[in-house]
Amino acid sequence: MLKKVLFHNQDKIQFRIAIAGAVIGILFLVSSIHYLIRVNQYGKGEEILGPNTMIVQKKVDNSSSLKLSKTDFSQGEVARFKNESFIEDAQAVICNNFYVLLLTDDSHIPKFSSDVFLQTVDVKFLDVSGQKWKWKKGDSHVPVVMPRDFLVMLNTFMSASGIPQISEDLAKEISFKLRISNENKQEFINAKIVGFTNEIPSLLVPESFMKYANEHYSTKEESKITNVMISTKEGEFGKMEQFLKDRGLESRKSQVMIGKLKSIISTLFIVLLIISIVTVLVSGLVLIQYLQLLIVSNKYQIKILLRLGYRPSIIILTFTKYLGATFGKIALCGLMLFFIEKFIVDSFFERGGIILNHSVSLLSIFVVTISFCTFVFVSYLVAKKKILKEFFS
Repeated sequence: MLKKVLFHNQDKIQFRIAIAGAVIGILFLVSSIHYLIRVNQYGKGEEILGPNTMIVQKKVDNSSSLKLSKTDFSQGEVARFKNESFIEDAQAVICNNFYVLLLTDDSHIPKFSSDVFLQTVDVKFLDVSGQKWKWKKGDSHVPVVMPRDFLVMLNTFMSASGIPQISEDLAKEISFKLRISNENKQEFINAKIVGFTNEIPSLLVPESFMKYANEHYSTKEESKITNVMISTKEGEFGKMEQFLKDRGLESRKSQVMIGKLKSIISTLFIVLLIISIVTVLVSGLVLIQYLQLLIVSNKYQIKILLRLGYRPSIIILTFTKYLGATFGKIALCGLMLFFIEKFIVDSFFERGGIILNHSVSLLSIFVVTISFCTFVFVSYLVAKKKILKEFFS
C-alpha cells in the first residue's frame, strides 16, 4: 500500500537515465577489476620466473667480439640498478665455475648424458615454493629447474632411439645425477626436476648448492657476472624498456613482449577502472538526488500517513527498500552484461594467443557487493535526514 501511495506519480526520466548510467558503471567496474587481475596473473604458474621478472645481459656487438668492450657486469653496476625508481630489486645471476655433466639414472629410460650450464638466483625472484627450493649437504637430491628446450632435445634423442617420449610431469619423476668436477676430483649428486622454464637457457639450482660446488670444485677461473635478474615495479615496464635501450642491455624478446603487453593492458584497465568508479558515483548521486526529490514531491502523502499513525521509521525504510531494490536490479543487470561481455572478450584474447584464467575474479564481485551495501546505507541516511528535517524540525 505504501508503495502505491508514495511512488504512483513520479517522473521517471531522470530516474531511468541514472539507472542506465549505473548499469554501465557497474559493467565497467566489474570488467576493469576482473581483467586487471587476470592480465597481471597471465603466465603465472607456467613459468618459474616470478611476476615482472626478467634476465638481462649486455648486447654483444663488434667491439665486444674483438674484446674491446666487456659484456659482464661489475658488482657496482648491479648495485646501481637497485637505485632506479622503477626497479624493485636486482641481483647477479651466479654461474657455475666447475664442470657439470647431467646423466639419467633411471632404469625405465636409456642412458643419456650432456654437459650443462648451471645458474642460480635468489628464491624471491622465482615463482616456486621456498620449501622445494633448498639444498644442504647430505640431502637425497638437489632440485633442478630445466629449460624446456633441453626436454625437447631429450625427447628428440628418445624418439630417434625408438623409445616413447616423456611429458613434463613424467620428467619430474625421472631420476637424474649431476656429476660436478674439476681437473682433480669429482662427485655424483642425485637431482630431481621441480619445474620448467622457457625463459632461462640453463639449468637452475638452489644458491646453497651452487656455493658448495663452487667452493669445492672451482676450476680457479675468474667468475664473471654475465646476467642480472631484475624485477620491475607494477606498471613501470615502459621505463624499464627505455632503460634497457639506454644502457645497451637486452632480454629475451618473449619476456619483453609479455612485460609490454601486461603494462599496456593494465594501464588501459586502470583508466577504465577510474572511469567506471566516476560513473558509478555520479549515477549514485543522481539516484540519491532523485530520492530527495521523491520525498519532497510526496510531502502531502507523507503527512497524511503520519497522521494515520505510520511511524517515521516505516516510511524511511520504504524509501530505502525502494532505492535498494533498484540498485540491486542495477547490479544484477550489470553482472549479466559482464558475463556476456566476458565470453566475447575472452574469445578475442584466445584468438590473439593469450589464454587467461576463465574463472570470475571474486574481488570484482566483492566490490559490487560493497557498492550495493554502501548505496543502501547512504540511501537510508539521506531518507532519514530528509524526512526528519521536513516533518519534525
